Amino acid sequence: MPQSKRVFILDGIALSPDDDPSKALDTARKKFRSVGVSDKDLELSIYKKSVDARKKSDIKLVYSVMATPKGESGVISGRLERIGARELTLEALSFEYGNERLKARPLVVGMGPAGLFCALLLAEQGYSPIIIDRGDSVYDRVESLSRFYREHTLDVESNIQFGAGGAGTFSDGKLLTRINDPKCSLVLETFKKFGAPEDITLKAKPHIGTDILRAVIDNMLSHLEGLGAEVIYRCRLDSLCENPDGSVTAHTTRGDIVCGAVVLALGHSARDTYKKLIEDQFAIVPKPISVGVRIEHRRADIEKALYGDLAGHAALGAAEYVLSDTKGERGVYTFCMCPGGEVVAAASEEGGVVVNGMSSYARDGVNSNCAVAVSIRPDEFEAVDGNGALGAIEFQRAIERRAYMAGGGGYAVPVQTVGDFTSGRSGSQPSYVMPTYMNGENFKVASLDDVLPEAVCRSLRYGLASFDKKINGFARPDALLSAAETRTSAPVRILRGENMTALGKENIYPCGEGAGYAGGITSAAVDGIKVAMAMIGKYRPIE
Repeated sequence: MPQSKRVFILDGIALSPDDDPSKALDTARKKFRSVGVSDKDLELSIYKKSVDARKKSDIKLVYSVMATPKGESGVISGRLERIGARELTLEALSFEYGNERLKARPLVVGMGPAGLFCALLLAEQGYSPIIIDRGDSVYDRVESLSRFYREHTLDVESNIQFGAGGAGTFSDGKLLTRINDPKCSLVLETFKKFGAPEDITLKAKPHIGTDILRAVIDNMLSHLEGLGAEVIYRCRLDSLCENPDGSVTAHTTRGDIVCGAVVLALGHSARDTYKKLIEDQFAIVPKPISVGVRIEHRRADIEKALYGDLAGHAALGAAEYVLSDTKGERGVYTFCMCPGGEVVAAASEEGGVVVNGMSSYARDGVNSNCAVAVSIRPDEFEAVDGNGALGAIEFQRAIERRAYMAGGGGYAVPVQTVGDFTSGRSGSQPSYVMPTYMNGENFKVASLDDVLPEAVCRSLRYGLASFDKKINGFARPDALLSAAETRTSAPVRILRGENMTALGKENIYPCGEGAGYAGGITSAAVDGIKVAMAMIGKYRPIE
């Protein structure tokens, strides 16, 4: 098994975008030599790279260099600390196999990042998992989406939310995460192994792009099958039955599956499955969510606002941003920014309109978009049948149905210019920034006040004004809003204990974003690894 290793990181090496990256290594060498540490003691490489655009007149690329000692690091450590180098331990996975025998193969429900990474680790360690998803394979999902765009007929089982790769397959493939877990590096390296761009381990804000991510997901699933895992598409989990012998029977649309343990990596849109689990007395509670809109600008305008005269410089890439304001009535922030991308039709239920963002690796589309989302507290959900978790789901659903009505049916998206929205008018047609939803061919000008709760609209207006002070032109009148952005995260949490199993359940493991324990591709994948490690620590491999 790979061993952990100690390295040193020298941060803050600022270079011009025109400089060759090797200059960062030369700068690091000089600093190391200043404290008596020579090249023969260290192996140097670029660790991370980010853009510092706080001063448009002096934009820099900021590098971190990793120094790996070639021998003992004890003597070197004190010297490197004097020049600000920080010590970092790159941890390798380590675990001990449990002694309990599985009654049958483990079942992983869901092929999003949590389910995939959980199944991958289980398969590599000899547990022969079965992995199911209610949706299709990656390329069948692409065809389902294309048909939806052409015919405006939604496949409720295979769409942007359901199928191989999960909702993230049709996104920007953003891998940035706020969690500080050494397993994040493992996730990035694994994506590289299966075809992701080499630079995802170097960029401070890594992304894969939907076009490349689709192939990566397909490669991962093929590898899983090669390891002996069974992959079943179009297989929706309807209910679970715990058997007297300790096994679990999963009742699915493809028949019953008897399994030794179950991983519930459902994704954040499995509302019917949530409802069934609540009926079966799983401990499920509502959690904070956010709802709002997608805002579209022209990519060139965002790059000019952020990069000034260096807009379009190849070394900088497409401009991206993260904005937030917590000083108003409630928190408002940008989410899932997609440079050079498009707004996608992300509905998974008939009669509802949902928007999300997607971009390719090149990020070279005309528009850039992001969610502008407003925080909603769990105590704001009106309980349904006495249950707050069902109320959280219904809160999202009601907004989506109003969006469908405002769009006039046929999954047309309601749109409104920022100028109309902020002034309380409606009716202006898009002119400068054109909609990208469903190839820009299925939209209706409407008032988003008819879609979103009044308090949400107030906060959106406040947020747009706040963000315009940070990025000139963010709230320009001809920017375009689309509704409704409701699937920023799961509305519920399936409670689990320290052993990672659902409360009161011995061998059922809630996992990932859909269970309420992650937010995004990388953190969901990390949670999948954690769940797999908990299972490995309990059960011995299948003989």
